[in-house]
Amino acid sequence: MPQLGFLHGRAWAALLGQLRRPPGAVCIGAVRSHSQVAEATLASQLKPHKEKPNFILKTPKGTRDFSPQQMVVREKILDMVVSCFKRHGAKRLDTPAFELKEMLTERYGEDSGLIYDLKDQGGELLSLRYDLTVPFARYLAMNKVKKMKRYHVGKVWRRESPTIVQGRYREFCQCDFDIAGHFDPMIPDAECVKIMCEILSGLQLGDFLIKMSWKDVRHEMVAKRGLAPEVADRIGDYVQCHGGVSLVEDMLQDPELSRNKQALEGLGDLKLLFDYLTLFGIAEKISFDLSLARGLDYYTGVIYEAVLLQTPAQAEEEPLNVGSVAAGGRYDGLVGMFDPKGHTVPCVGLSIGVERIFSIVEQRMKTFGEKIRTTETQVFVATPQKNFLRERLKLIAELWDAGIKAELMYKNNPKLLTQLHYSEDMGIPLVVIIGEQELKEGFIKLRSVASREEVAIKRENLVAEIQKRLSES
Repeated sequence: MPQLGFLHGRAWAALLGQLRRPPGAVCIGAVRSHSQVAEATLASQLKPHKEKPNFILKTPKGTRDFSPQQMVVREKILDMVVSCFKRHGAKRLDTPAFELKEMLTERYGEDSGLIYDLKDQGGELLSLRYDLTVPFARYLAMNKVKKMKRYHVGKVWRRESPTIVQGRYREFCQCDFDIAGHFDPMIPDAECVKIMCEILSGLQLGDFLIKMSWKDVRHEMVAKRGLAPEVADRIGDYVQCHGGVSLVEDMLQDPELSRNKQALEGLGDLKLLFDYLTLFGIAEKISFDLSLARGLDYYTGVIYEAVLLQTPAQAEEEPLNVGSVAAGGRYDGLVGMFDPKGHTVPCVGLSIGVERIFSIVEQRMKTFGEKIRTTETQVFVATPQKNFLRERLKLIAELWDAGIKAELMYKNNPKLLTQLHYSEDMGIPLVVIIGEQELKEGFIKLRSVASREEVAIKRENLVAEIQKRLSES
């Protein structure tokens, strides 16, 4: 085991240059000679007094700090999102926070102007990543990966005007799930929509609706299926009704549309998608929206967006749209943009708007005054005695070694009442109390913070008793 030597004081400083450390030893200390201290003191006295610079302490525009309480909420949200991704068989992937500038430019259309460029340091021209999708496509092309189901959680940066109230920032976290590869039609698409529903239902944010963009459906029918624009517009007349599976069935019964082969093929894909969504039990959550338009140039097929529906004040009122909390779509051509031979890998995916979701959850917790535990401490080690630090340290080491999350107060002689109040304030469920009497008799007091009930436990049985209680709670 490495040896730790702590050096302090002028006496040790005189010996510092003569000591030879044994192999593996680590010396920790900050040593200054008497002359160095005197010189520093004199220099500080001779320097003219300078006022502190006049500046405002704040985070950069469009960014924020997260307090321990906020981080607890964020971690719970992220854990739920990631557990859903894993449940659907996704592997985790990570990519650099910055990419070669040429990899990002011209991938986002008009939004390319929002990319953060890094200062040229005489090497490669770099930019902070704008999203997680383009780096994923670059990864697939670079590594010649033809099939992959992955998730990625990471920060991205955009030079847009932030709207803090709506959960929009210049630095924010994205949670992406994507399926890459050649598969039978609409199966991966349906799973992505299903994942979106599972996450939003699990977070209990309230009623939501997933809207599909008719503009992109129309583009795909005209560009890929060869459907005449006027026939596509005929379908659009139905879409204005804002429907789902029943709307698709009505279109299939239309005499004018049923005579058009390309229209039937396009509607057949939509019918297939809604069939799968029905089997997943989520078809009633899906609706076409004529106003929804894709925001990024790399989307090539149907896109979808999930919005929360605010509960109306009265039953007869229409639900109010309170914002998008997830979005996704198909981007079959993006990987081919990076491949030297233009080989494509069809992809479909989704992104969860965790910042928007966090803003909603945080506001609700403030409204209802919910208290948040910022630690996961299970046991607090306390004592009513003076000069019992060594015994507390031995005891807490035993708990840590058993995998129990434990704390103690960093004082030689803390007051027992102070220790108990701290345990209550922090929501720590158990307190172990060790004193002279307990030490002599070989017992430890175990206190339930909630009930304030105390029982004496044999020292050798303490860990097992704590683990039993924790497993039952």
